[in-house]
Amino acid sequence: MTADAVPAPFPTRFRGAPDRNARIARPLAVLGRVRVVDEGLVDEIGRRMMLRDEVGAALAAAMRPEARPRVTMADLGRALEHGVGATDPPALRAFVRELEREPEWLDRDLLERGAAVYRRLGSTRDDVLLALALIGGYRYEGPADLLTATGGLTGRRAMRRLGETLVWGRAVSAPGGMAHGGEGFRLTAHVRAMHAVVDDRFERSGTWDTARFGRPVNRSDLAGTLALFSATAMLGARVLGRRISRAESDAVMHLWRYVGFLLGVDEDWLFTTERAQHAFDHHLLLAQGGPTPAGVELTTALVEGQRTKHGGGLRGWAALKGWYSRRRVLGHLRLFLGREGLRDLGQPVVVPWTLVPQVTRNLVESWMVARWAPGRRWLERRSDAGVDAELALLLGSRRSLAPVD
Repeated sequence: MTADAVPAPFPTRFRGAPDRNARIARPLAVLGRVRVVDEGLVDEIGRRMMLRDEVGAALAAAMRPEARPRVTMADLGRALEHGVGATDPPALRAFVRELEREPEWLDRDLLERGAAVYRRLGSTRDDVLLALALIGGYRYEGPADLLTATGGLTGRRAMRRLGETLVWGRAVSAPGGMAHGGEGFRLTAHVRAMHAVVDDRFERSGTWDTARFGRPVNRSDLAGTLALFSATAMLGARVLGRRISRAESDAVMHLWRYVGFLLGVDEDWLFTTERAQHAFDHHLLLAQGGPTPAGVELTTALVEGQRTKHGGGLRGWAALKGWYSRRRVLGHLRLFLGREGLRDLGQPVVVPWTLVPQVTRNLVESWMVARWAPGRRWLERRSDAGVDAELALLLGSRRSLAPVD
């Protein structure tokens, strides 16, 4: 069944591996204090696998080559910078005005505090996002199959796409980045438009199996992706020795709650606390399908890409750094995903000895350096410098997101 057929209430991947996914989700039940599974919520997650971002979909339709009047990414960029007027295409006006609408709960000061906390997590945050969030998500069919179909995270493009994710994350957490017109605000709008265009193209192509996977970019998968950057990132950082207070956690959750609002995540799935997010994520994992060959392809591209990201081929100092980078990623995967996860993704099981210096450093920085304001500012500066260095390896001189039209 393809996208032009009438969809069933749930895709067939829904609850496709119940025993396996219950094992994977068990820690989140503890963290989220889930005593009884909410079957209604699990079913709702399945239903929303068949639903899209309608505001984004209208924009994507207006971005088709045959659309009249047609909207381009340049038009969107100008509208985000200068606003929209009566002469702009209706779909563009609706999209930008939805982004400009501020929810009643938005606290700009709390958002900025969350951004500062997020920056202080430094390279540990990015390690968690790669291993637990990004690669961890490849254990389930659906999103991984879409990424393989787009070609965006396979082969040589894998490391560039990873760099583009870092660009977005840095912009979102930069001081003032989420103000209207800020770089984080604009790039988040770009990401939402990109999601909508990808969904539109695959829906119309006739090659996407909607009956099996749900819509290409659906509302359930979008909510799950958002969680990876907030509660999942903080959970992994704590496991690696970072101390995050309740107040700091709430601030980070507020930052990503607003990011999710801009991305079009359903507002009833925008959470204020880690506990509530973990409880939702527990149910989200129960709704997933089983492993997919696409996950092996995606993971291998990112793991093996570590070998060559330092340049210089496979000899000398660059080769040694590449070898160590690969071992670090495999060590993180061993810690976060376990033997079963590594087998699902076709990766070797290694002893995670590379984590020892990282955990030691994180404990010292969290419990000593971060106790004083100058130390916290130093951690933020070092994090920014580390992201810049990583982006130089991944993207070179190009530091923007790929166009979608």
